[in-house]
Amino acid sequence: MASLIDELKNTLMEELTIYQQLIPIAEAKTKIIVDNDLEMLQEITGREQDAVDKILSLERKREAVMDNIRTVINRKTGEFNLRTLIALMDKQPEEQKALSELRDELQNTVQRLVSINNRNKSLIQQSLDMIEFNMNFIQSTKTLLADSTYTKRASKYDAPTTGASLFDTRQ
Repeated sequence: MASLIDELKNTLMEELTIYQQLIPIAEAKTKIIVDNDLEMLQEITGREQDAVDKILSLERKREAVMDNIRTVINRKTGEFNLRTLIALMDKQPEEQKALSELRDELQNTVQRLVSINNRNKSLIQQSLDMIEFNMNFIQSTKTLLADSTYTKRASKYDAPTTGASLFDTRQ
């Protein structure tokens, strides 16, 4: 059992390290979004994807270790998570404290990363809204210009309009 707990702690530490590495990347991404640097955005997104792939691999490993621990302590299939395990470790206060601190630090780091990513999402949405507004404005300007074309005899020329806007602004 001790080796499973050590494996769990090591896996959680690896996950924490990767999440901590993602925070400065996400913060740099904010500046890149504001600067509208698409090339750097693509590069930094690739780095984020590599980190996410590592985290997914570690999550699978963590789940397998948790399943093994659940089997060793003879818990039924069902809700068995880190919080449950920590609560069951009364007779091992050092391990219980280490896991609890690790869980708390992991939660705080993930919450910080979520906050930064939500800000980035909002910035990207604002950028997309501005692009949509500009596209609609350009489209409506073309329509107005097409409708106001006159011939030599000063009668209005009926030019076909270019069609509806590229975006539906009623959504």
